[in-house]
Amino acid sequence: GSGGIYDSRWLAGRGDIIVVTINYRLGAMGFLAHPALGPPGAVGNYGLADQQAALRWVRDNVAAFGGDPAKVTIAGESAGAVSVCDHLVAPDSAGLFRAAIIQSGPCQAQVALPEAQKVSLDYAAQVGCGQPESAASCLRALPADKLRTPVWYYHVGRDQLSGPVTGTTLLPLDPIAGFAQGRAARVPVLIGTNRDEFTLFVALQYLRGHEYTAAQYPGLLTDTFGPNAGTVEAHYPLNSYPSVPLAYSAAVTDGIFACVSGHVGDTLAGTEPVYAYEFNDPGAPTPDPFHTLPFAVGAAHSLELRYLFDIGGAPPLDPAQRALSEQMIDYWSQFVTSGAPRAANQPEWPELGHDAAAGKV
Repeated sequence: GSGGIYDSRWLAGRGDIIVVTINYRLGAMGFLAHPALGPPGAVGNYGLADQQAALRWVRDNVAAFGGDPAKVTIAGESAGAVSVCDHLVAPDSAGLFRAAIIQSGPCQAQVALPEAQKVSLDYAAQVGCGQPESAASCLRALPADKLRTPVWYYHVGRDQLSGPVTGTTLLPLDPIAGFAQGRAARVPVLIGTNRDEFTLFVALQYLRGHEYTAAQYPGLLTDTFGPNAGTVEAHYPLNSYPSVPLAYSAAVTDGIFACVSGHVGDTLAGTEPVYAYEFNDPGAPTPDPFHTLPFAVGAAHSLELRYLFDIGGAPPLDPAQRALSEQMIDYWSQFVTSGAPRAANQPEWPELGHDAAAGKV
């Protein structure tokens, strides 16, 4: 895809802010970590470098558009949120932003350089570039279509992601470790997840013809949680949910998204203001194919974006959802403007870990 799908007129208009959406290299073009492609530690993360280039461009040019280079906020959802977590600890990103928004981010979704290199060597061999001495020139000579299949590093259930590589010059530490060591950028953070994140991924499997049965439930949990699957099943027993998809989605939503977001928020709140949320509109608009499923997707992964951006492909927001959209835009834009989501005529949004009335931890 491209940044062009995020029509930002609501944020830019009602929010009175400047919104910049960017493109960066994806998949193999953005993150292949083959050792022949550069000096040790300098491979992979080309997509992350593209984002840093865009941030430098904004710093140097946004004043010409009426913006303030001292008030840049980086924001991302899903893989974009992982990128935001990366920039919070990436040395070359320091000073390029003064606040950060992390929406539905599995910020643990990185891979260490040795594993990334192994996967990248296998990938190169599969596209006909298996000879180490000629791999770099071979890969660079391939037409782009030959590299259209992403390089898979991280698994979320039965879905796969390509993305950032840690232990590299650009990203020495993975964000979770960096946050724990107090090495995150000292900036305010707005962070949250959706109530039913993983129903989107299960829905996509169903639309591809892969339905889940009760007999498959333990195996699904094992695919995601490995040796902890039994413990997870005890906390998410199948008989507590209307269907296998919703049971599995609840477990993975918490394990991959909500718990990680909560941990990141709690850690960062030790040094800087953090504002946490959960998006929970069970009737959020979805594209037509999702209405054919035997379960409701609810507040699934990515659906909150339709309340911030004008994105096509789904029914329009109803009046109540439009009111929620305006409330979210007010909060988000005020966070960009001031570093705190203090919106006029809206309820106070307290800092994470603070009592709203007493202002105390």
